[in-house]
Amino acid sequence: MSSSVDGMARTRLSPDERRTQLLALGARLFSAMPYDDVHIERVAELAGVSRGLLYHYFPTKRAFFAELVRQGSEAMLAETAPDPDRPVLDQLRGGVEAYLTHCANHRHFSRAVQRGAASADPEVQALIADATGRHEERILATLCDGEPAPELLRLAVRAWIVLLRTACQEWLDQPELPRDQVRDVCVDAFVGMMLGLPHGVRPRLADELLAGAADVIRSEP
Repeated sequence: MSSSVDGMARTRLSPDERRTQLLALGARLFSAMPYDDVHIERVAELAGVSRGLLYHYFPTKRAFFAELVRQGSEAMLAETAPDPDRPVLDQLRGGVEAYLTHCANHRHFSRAVQRGAASADPEVQALIADATGRHEERILATLCDGEPAPELLRLAVRAWIVLLRTACQEWLDQPELPRDQVRDVCVDAFVGMMLGLPHGVRPRLADELLAGAADVIRSEP
């Protein structure tokens, strides 16, 4: 027997399938409104399950959102992993392209994280900061080749990640924006950021990146 809530049929799912369903529905809610305005009980209504079952999987709204952020972060890092055998400029361009693809394929998740960043909840802010930090560390590890990253470089990379996320969300909201131009804006912003760093702060691979960008400019008609 099945019933319907908001057009969704109640079906018997395995625990993993039910968890996935609840997270997908939650991502839709969190992507549509600010974190502080979301009522997690609404997820149970949309799924056609009891609130008790929802709380069995996720005891609090914060725990629910934490799992959304964790899954989104894991998926993003997996889907945008760089190829170290490629020139660094190609790695950058390919990474931005992969990030745009990831956000397009997981638009509810990416919007949920973007909206969650505006929450007044300090623990939610910490979740977002941790997800951003993992992205930041991977970029710095590539640029610095295992050497400690100067604080000014960290600041610049952190700011660029915010720019990347914002540009991607604007592109999702305005699909008339050419994807390749959005990608190039993000790539060029990173190159410009490296160019603006003092020589003593600029990592070795940044010079390779700038040289590759200069070659591209010279080859343009």
